[in-house]
Amino acid sequence: MVVSAEMCCFCFDVLYCHLYGYQPPRSPRFTNDPYPLFVTWKIGRDKRLRGCIGTFSAMNLHSGLREYTLTSALKDSRFPPMTRDELPRLFCSVSLLTNFEDVCDYMDWEVGVHGIRIEFINEKGSKRTATYLPEVAKEQGCWDHIQTIDSLLRKGGYKAPITNEFRKTIKLTRYRSEKMTMSYTEYLAHRQHHHFQNGIGHPLPPYNHYS
Repeated sequence: MVVSAEMCCFCFDVLYCHLYGYQPPRSPRFTNDPYPLFVTWKIGRDKRLRGCIGTFSAMNLHSGLREYTLTSALKDSRFPPMTRDELPRLFCSVSLLTNFEDVCDYMDWEVGVHGIRIEFINEKGSKRTATYLPEVAKEQGCWDHIQTIDSLLRKGGYKAPITNEFRKTIKLTRYRSEKMTMSYTEYLAHRQHHHFQNGIGHPLPPYNHYS
């Protein structure tokens, strides 16, 4: 596994520094190899989605995680930009994408194992793409292949009725991901433990700051 808890910590560092106006954290110690990546934020006990944006272009992890931490927290068009008040209730997930395979049949992927990226021509004749990470279909109450594909078409902006003939025109790429998730509480504990090595030039948020 390449993905690590330290990557989630780094994303929290980047967001924390941005929201509080501190200098961005220094470069982390984990690998800086290039990967396609997604940063997902969820919030609250029920872990509602709060932002999820990433890239299918391989990016060096240090700059890629910096960029998509803030893009997913502040610029996901489905949600308002994140605020300081929300920090204590956040969960951060880092997904590194691997094993990309173009498949001929839009059903040729496994629910819960593969993420899927679809490319299609919408009713106006424009090319559109959309993706779901591997865990999405399961989290929605175990969608099957068709439910997942149809939901993804809607996410990608397709508004016409979805027929089986249309589904067959989809170009589908399946992939896998390595994923790590960390809560804000775990982040604080991890940071206190590693306080002297962490390279953040600001005080840690104290535990009682939010109680």
